[in-house]
Amino acid sequence: MSKTLHSRNFHNDRYDFKALIKTNPDLQEFVKPNKYGDLSIDFANPQAVISLNKALLAHFYGIKNYAIPNGYLCPPIPGRADYIHHIADLLASCNNGVIPKGKAVIGLDVGIGANGIYAIIGASVYDWNFLGSDIEIESIKSVENIVNSNEILKEKIECKLQTNPENIFTGIIKADDFYDFTLCNPPFHKSLKDAMDGNKRKVQNLTKQKTTKSALNFGGKNNELWCKGGEIAFITNMIKESLEFKNNVLWFTTLVSKKENLPLIYKKLEEINVKEIKTIDMSCGQKITRVVAWSFFSVEEQKNALNHKIKIN
Repeated sequence: MSKTLHSRNFHNDRYDFKALIKTNPDLQEFVKPNKYGDLSIDFANPQAVISLNKALLAHFYGIKNYAIPNGYLCPPIPGRADYIHHIADLLASCNNGVIPKGKAVIGLDVGIGANGIYAIIGASVYDWNFLGSDIEIESIKSVENIVNSNEILKEKIECKLQTNPENIFTGIIKADDFYDFTLCNPPFHKSLKDAMDGNKRKVQNLTKQKTTKSALNFGGKNNELWCKGGEIAFITNMIKESLEFKNNVLWFTTLVSKKENLPLIYKKLEEINVKEIKTIDMSCGQKITRVVAWSFFSVEEQKNALNHKIKIN
């Protein structure tokens, strides 16, 4: 495992497959020595990835009975955990360097998906509360099933169906709501074909072999993987909507996979006169990504708003 993960990330060291198999015996069938003689799994096999995730969530986060519907996105956990740890640092920057923990901290996970990974990690590690939104009722039901199967998640994670797929915050954030942060992993691709072609490249990189397979190694329904206009269109819409809810959120954040999208994102943020923009670089193995965060609160207002003492007008 890459040493470039966040220092608080549980997954900085190589996977201890023997310990993980004890946690989830079903993982055994997928674990075999790789060409270097080290125990590993075939990361191009979605069932192997799901089994590994079940083991990781049980072993490190105390999550039992983790299951998602067939075909839905089952993402690699280390990178998802990094996003949460960087959010914690972002909040600490408004709190004299101390990470705020407990149910007073509330996050909005835009597009929580069927896996609920971000909310699960945030609730487990930092005891935060979450609202997760999604346009798919099956995703909502899946997360609710996971929550109801784990006492440590009950009353910490709620879900809300986004009934208009054109909206992001509208219809989810109410006038009197206040969130310490939003987070989002936007649909990356512009079309299903783009998503399938991208996955072929990913599988080839993992297996070092050419492939004609179109199976998605981490799964994913259409809305999880692509949208019209791709990542930049989704984030541009998010920025536009954030202005309407500038009093309701301390930090808006989103993953940005394509570095070439950053200049336009910064331009759009400047156009709506945000008071602070931060870019957080992240890397997991060979994958490089970043989080862009913006706030309509000044530095001094951030300190007060974190404790829900004030809301700017």
